[in-house]
Amino acid sequence: MAGPVRSKMIAGAMELLARRGLQATSFSGVLARTGAPRGSVYHHFPDGKDQLVAAALDRASALALAFLEHESKADPVRLTQRFFAMWRGVLERSELSAGCAVLAVAVATDSGALLDHTATIFRGWREHLASLLVRGGVPAAEAARFATTLIASAEGAVVLSRAERSLEPLDLVAAELVAQARRLQDRPKGVP
Repeated sequence: MAGPVRSKMIAGAMELLARRGLQATSFSGVLARTGAPRGSVYHHFPDGKDQLVAAALDRASALALAFLEHESKADPVRLTQRFFAMWRGVLERSELSAGCAVLAVAVATDSGALLDHTATIFRGWREHLASLLVRGGVPAAEAARFATTLIASAEGAVVLSRAERSLEPLDLVAAELVAQARRLQDRPKGVP
């Protein structure tokens, strides 16, 4: 069980990763953001920065999956809308300065272990979304393809929105994916 100091440090690292990326996320930055005492670094993360980053990625993943689970009985359209609402919330709360912590690490790490960790998280998201889509009536193979498209499209849209300092790219991609979800939902059963 994580204590309050460790938990604060993980949350601080998660925020720094999402806003500033892997290279700009340091123990000193986490300490400054959270007010945690310097001695807590090696007490809670004796294996160093990669251990803290992995814990932050796990927290980000758990929050995303919990957010999506509220639509566990929903149709593909509502699930897609909720997925994009999650990313819209990240962008709005951060005034377009934060994105996905998992993506930030995946594109910047030189660590094979951290890259494997991000792959596991993204794979988990794909599998979870696919299982929710299957519950919503989408055939398994199509659900797997759409889940991958959904994640890749949303990640790209978040990057574009941050770069352009506008929600327009996210909204355009969301509208397109919602239309695709509607086609999946409305397709007669048994039609590929």
